[in-house]
Amino acid sequence: MTKTDSSAISDLKTLGFTPLIYCSDQALFNVRAGVPIVDALSQASDLLFLAKSFTEDAAYVKDTDRHAWAAHYLTVMSKAVIDDVVKVLTPRPARTKTESEEELPERK
Repeated sequence: MTKTDSSAISDLKTLGFTPLIYCSDQALFNVRAGVPIVDALSQASDLLFLAKSFTEDAAYVKDTDRHAWAAHYLTVMSKAVIDDVVKVLTPRPARTKTESEEELPERK
């Protein structure tokens, strides 16, 4: 296991590429770019806690389908935040030159 530089992690921010909740094949919302990932993950944890509470209510109490829908949307929001953070933390493969770039003479 490698040692992680905590100051480097605290500098990482969300990318804002992750969409959520679609209407007519268009994303209605996106995760906001530039949020520190520690704050984003804390918010996702809070959203998941609420979703868990609502699903328990929906499971045990009659006439609480609104709790199930609230839990659904909270879960979707949490997943989008976590997915965006994963994109920040996952190393991207090195970019290789395309065929057209390989044909260009090297710049000096």
